[in-house]
Amino acid sequence: MDKLQSISASIGKELDSKLAVPLLSVVLFAGVYTLVAPVASFFRALLSLFVLPGRSLSSFGPRGSWALITGASDGIGKEFALSLAAKGYNLILVSRTQSKLDALASEISSKYGPKVSIKTLAMDFAQNKDSDFAALRKLIEGLDVSMLFNNVGLSHSIPVPFTETPSQEMNDIIVINCMGTLKVTQIVAPGMVSRKRGLILTMASFGGFFPTPLLATYSGSKAFLQQWSTALASELEPHGVHVQCVQSHLVTTAMSKIRRSSLLVPNPRQFVRATLSKIGRSGGAQNVAFTSAPYWSHGLMMWFLTRFLGDRSTIVVTVNRGMHEDIRKRALRKAAREAKNQ
Repeated sequence: MDKLQSISASIGKELDSKLAVPLLSVVLFAGVYTLVAPVASFFRALLSLFVLPGRSLSSFGPRGSWALITGASDGIGKEFALSLAAKGYNLILVSRTQSKLDALASEISSKYGPKVSIKTLAMDFAQNKDSDFAALRKLIEGLDVSMLFNNVGLSHSIPVPFTETPSQEMNDIIVINCMGTLKVTQIVAPGMVSRKRGLILTMASFGGFFPTPLLATYSGSKAFLQQWSTALASELEPHGVHVQCVQSHLVTTAMSKIRRSSLLVPNPRQFVRATLSKIGRSGGAQNVAFTSAPYWSHGLMMWFLTRFLGDRSTIVVTVNRGMHEDIRKRALRKAAREAKNQ
């Protein structure tokens, strides 16, 4: 009996010894991976943001093909128009105000003359009129629309609790940001699929990627665009159409109400230049399929927040709430002063 126990103990020790080696290897590998993975990820982000070029626009369509831009008359949309015209693409400019579209078309024509053809369509996306979308369908009929820039968007006039959000503002945000983008894409995408090439670029926002209290409706609409764009990208990839969701922090536009640029807040020209030069690159949006955060400071911010805090963390949501509560207080004080002075 003692001999059997001795043999059993000996076998047990041998098994423990054999198991200890692979177990130790697993633990060591996990430790090394934990240390190395963030460094490798950060290095990849730096390469994407500062070194590696994006895809050439000519891979989506030759010069002389058409680029359709929504929200084209101001800010980021206007800069897309100017940049694409400089590269020799014809333009379809869609925005709410015809006078602004005419001014932009005149500016582009004065610079590039007959080299760039321009078509315009004034439509108020908030109205969601079938006749407007029918007019757009007719406008692009027979054209080689190789690029679509879904740039039209609306946010809240000031940060506001959801329970106090005016119903019309809530409706307009959803209709413009979501339905308008879907309907335009559904008009343009079939032509791209038939030609087996094309680019669909949709402007999202950190306000949707990171839940943003006091901008709840806007935040939800941009989160919708992120999910929809990623799903659409997977659907159209086998047909040669590249779909990319562009994430950004603040830019000096009428929507942000910020006038002065800084390291974290580029002007539209800086942002568009980065976006067009990094098509197909993730920037700081690693591990988010078919998504890019192309502007360098936005990309680094997104990389840090998603890597160490997570896009749904309590810390991020709490900080976002505090920031927008402060913005709301300042906006209300300003409105009170202006009302008093009138």
